[in-house]
Amino acid sequence: MRTTTRPALLAVGAVATLALSLTACNDGSGTQDSAVGTSASSAAPSGATSAPASAPAAHSASAPSGGRTSTSGGGNSSSGIGGGGVTAACTTKNTSVTFLQSSGHASDAQPAAATLKITNSSGAPCTIVGPTTVVADDDQGKASPVSGDNSKDGSDAVDVPAGAAVVADVLYNDVNSEGTTSARYTCPVLASHVKVALPKDVGTTVNVMKANGSPGGVFSVCGTDFKVGAFAAR
Repeated sequence: MRTTTRPALLAVGAVATLALSLTACNDGSGTQDSAVGTSASSAAPSGATSAPASAPAAHSASAPSGGRTSTSGGGNSSSGIGGGGVTAACTTKNTSVTFLQSSGHASDAQPAAATLKITNSSGAPCTIVGPTTVVADDDQGKASPVSGDNSKDGSDAVDVPAGAAVVADVLYNDVNSEGTTSARYTCPVLASHVKVALPKDVGTTVNVMKANGSPGGVFSVCGTDFKVGAFAAR
């Protein structure tokens, strides 16, 4: 009995020892696998978190910045055009025209001098740039129209402030040297109105006023033309 039991106990002990060894190896392997899994799982979220964070940050930084630059550029360009000192042209829409006959007749020393007056009737300054033309028709239609402009005598840019006026002399001959003494001041063209055209604008017809500004003036022209001088403030 004792001889049979002892070997059996030894065999059981050996089996138990082998089982414990296998258990220990499994536990170590399991711990190692868990650690690797934990490391991988922590690395994966870290990478996933940094990628989305960097991508939106780059997008939000570039898009608004570009938007601000574009909007600012447009605003500056627009304000530059609108507030850059650009002055509107003087036309029949923002001015009034007055034509005064000469206060005296022409002589051998000097011509008669009518006055062309342009008044800025708007609330903003305007500019006259280029030649201004004046055309006179005979009231009876017995003579061809005569005209003159200031293309040679002065058509440089002239600024006219709001409510202000500029004037130009209109030099002409009103003495008929071929007629009788009684008809000395009777010219082929006797115009009670004239047509005035500012540069690049349609003309406007106005009545000729007397030298003192009262109605009833006459622009009497002996000859085929006359001269319009440069505009100036007076």
